Amino acid sequence: MSEIADRILRADRRALARAITLVESTRADHREQAVALLEELAGHGRQALRIGLSGTPGVGKSTFIELFGTMLCGQGLTVAVLAVDPSSARTGGSILGDKTRMERLARLPGAFIRPSPSQTHLGGVARRTREAVALCEAAGFDVVLIETVGVGQSETVVAELSDVFVLLLAPAGGDELQGVKRGIMEAADMIVVNKADGDLKSTAMRTCADYAGALRLLRKRPQDAPGFPKAMTCSALEEQGLAAVWAEITALSTWRRAQGHWDLRRAQQARHWFSEEVRQALLARLETPFARAQMAIHADAVARGETAAGAAAKALLAALQSAGDSLDEGANSA
Repeated sequence: MSEIADRILRADRRALARAITLVESTRADHREQAVALLEELAGHGRQALRIGLSGTPGVGKSTFIELFGTMLCGQGLTVAVLAVDPSSARTGGSILGDKTRMERLARLPGAFIRPSPSQTHLGGVARRTREAVALCEAAGFDVVLIETVGVGQSETVVAELSDVFVLLLAPAGGDELQGVKRGIMEAADMIVVNKADGDLKSTAMRTCADYAGALRLLRKRPQDAPGFPKAMTCSALEEQGLAAVWAEITALSTWRRAQGHWDLRRAQQARHWFSEEVRQALLARLETPFARAQMAIHADAVARGETAAGAAAKALLAALQSAGDSLDEGANSA
């Protein structure tokens, strides 16, 4: 792990790809290695600008990211794209075709594109996307773009990964009432109406005006700079408005750094993901043979109508607690 960490810090793309594969693995031995690797990289002091990008399917996220990333690379910046692809509910597989869509960006030496399956994780990102972001930062990338699955209004987890959260919308995507709805709308720092070209340009302008009006009704957050959150239009296909979007992103991130919100937000995000790791570790205890056997027993009782689901769950947790206490006492005796 020390050798791989050293190679990542030297911006070795092959080592970075291997490391992301390692942190995404669910094997117990791989998880131990991944934790050791992240410990080796802790405290490297490198920070990238993390930009979260979400939107409904078909809004043009891949096209936007490709042209936006190409523009940033043209300015001499290095860009990592972490694209989360939906996993099949039937087979568990994913197409992972985002890199194929971004053929132009993938050829640039300053770009790194990594598609990952969402697996069973909800919220629009994969469970280990946070760790993949940390690896990309350690590799020295200037900008990390996090593309979510793109499923709807509950897709807000990416806000806990990013410094600036951009929501992409299509023309005629809703009215002011849609914009006032809680969820992903109130988590966004910027709303960008894409496909503002051709016959859709006037529609895109009206949609942008609707959402701009809706944003003025949302309660301001401490991390909101004057004028934010804001709505604007662009056309990724015609490469119009991308520079304006980047200018607003950099202005917001610069203001947050100067006001101290950047470091505060990063600390809050670290606390959030620590709590999430604790929850996931507790859930993993339900995957032991003893826990599975107990769950089967209580599930059968609930299915037969012999006990209520709440009472069965309480009895299961008591059994697991008792088993854990017994194991602890045995270890102390030994």
